[in-house]
Amino acid sequence: MKLQSIETFVVANPPPSRGGRYFIFVQLRTSCGLIGVGEIYSATFGPHLVAQMAEDVFARIFEGQDPHHIERLWRRTYGAGYTLRPDVTVMGVLSGLEMACWDIIGKAAGKPVYELLGGKVHERLRSYTYLYPPGDEHVYPDPDRPNVYNDPDIAAEVALHWVDQGFTAIKFDPAGPYTVYDGHQPRMEDLERSVLFCKQIRQAVGTRADLLFGTHGQFTVSGAKRMARRLEAYDPLWFEEPVPPEMPEQMAEVARFTSIPISTGERLCTKYEFARVLDCGAASILQMNLGRVGGLLEAKKIAAMAESRYAQIAPHLYCGPVVGAANIQLATCTPNFLILESIQKWDGFQAEILKTPIEWQDGYVIPSVEPGLGIELDEDVARANPYTDTALHLTMDMDPIA
Repeated sequence: MKLQSIETFVVANPPPSRGGRYFIFVQLRTSCGLIGVGEIYSATFGPHLVAQMAEDVFARIFEGQDPHHIERLWRRTYGAGYTLRPDVTVMGVLSGLEMACWDIIGKAAGKPVYELLGGKVHERLRSYTYLYPPGDEHVYPDPDRPNVYNDPDIAAEVALHWVDQGFTAIKFDPAGPYTVYDGHQPRMEDLERSVLFCKQIRQAVGTRADLLFGTHGQFTVSGAKRMARRLEAYDPLWFEEPVPPEMPEQMAEVARFTSIPISTGERLCTKYEFARVLDCGAASILQMNLGRVGGLLEAKKIAAMAESRYAQIAPHLYCGPVVGAANIQLATCTPNFLILESIQKWDGFQAEILKTPIEWQDGYVIPSVEPGLGIELDEDVARANPYTDTALHLTMDMDPIA
């Protein structure tokens, strides 16, 4: 079996755009006609350029190779151009290509990928959703109007809705703006708003659901401690990425200070960066994104390292359902799996772009028994929704907090 060709899709995610402005999919075809799908989670360059990067890496390293040779393909890509270090863009491209190879491997074997990475451990996977604006309101609402991101009463109402639907955990991030100049000290209004969110949501859902307090690495160590001290009364399941991700030794200071478990990992890639997190005790919940971390096998290695430290994994998702499907494969075969991020109930465009949607029941994702990643990309939908804008997948404020 040899890899023969690649096709890329840069797909616009129509409003309300939950999961980001666009998705970058790759499809690899073998000489015997098998097709594997992958997804790249990269926000550092324009998506069409990233798609070209995938085509370049495929032509130089993957074309003509056996897709079963994951370790060989991984090392050749990781070390290309005299690098051998965690590069977030290279790892995003590699993740999508590696994911597609696993899809092919599973289809060739007639088995889901999780059966090839240790076998099914979990029959169903506990999931959570972020608190997005209700209905069809755009995911980037007017910040000057009351909305789910700035109004604790609206957030509590939306949280109760999703708990009534079956979710046993919900995530929100009311902690204020984040910029390229972080970390900064939280303003008093940010501290007060965060406490009110926790208070109102806890009152609304009681003990029916865990609260997942999200931030985006925007605080200094002392600022994160000030925030954590105020949140402890509401017993969140985690305090996510409280300081910037470059120095896990600093995050470890926050972890030692608070009783709230620290989670991190959406901006990290490879076993090497996660090893630093574990070695210094920066977090006990690892949130690798399968479209960025280096692929399925790399994520399985990270999960194994975490298991030896009694740490857990909670795969991150703010992209499309192909990464979501890869997350499901990893979670299903991982003993120290905690919880899975869902984009609500995997409906809307997240379902339309697939021939068969991801199955969600009463707060849990049900792993597919189909071979490979268990999904098929609907190419007609992908081609009908090309991304033509120039904005990146995610952006931060470009100026310091005044």
